[in-house]
Amino acid sequence: MDDNHDDRPLTFREMLQSVLAAAFGVQSGKNRARDFSRGKPSHFIILGVLFTTAFVLLLYGLVRIILHLAGL
Repeated sequence: MDDNHDDRPLTFREMLQSVLAAAFGVQSGKNRARDFSRGKPSHFIILGVLFTTAFVLLLYGLVRIILHLAGL
């Protein structure tokens, strides 16, 4: 990654990677500092809520499939 553009906003990919890394607890200090200096909190909140919703729906779907296959 080119660090010469410290003032440019984060790309969607960079934000998504940060949200995923934070969700699994593996966010690096360098990326966290980048997020705080170049990212907008509202973008991370929205992306975090969307990720959490998708994750919960995925788990719900998997449980429903497993219960269906088990005949319960």
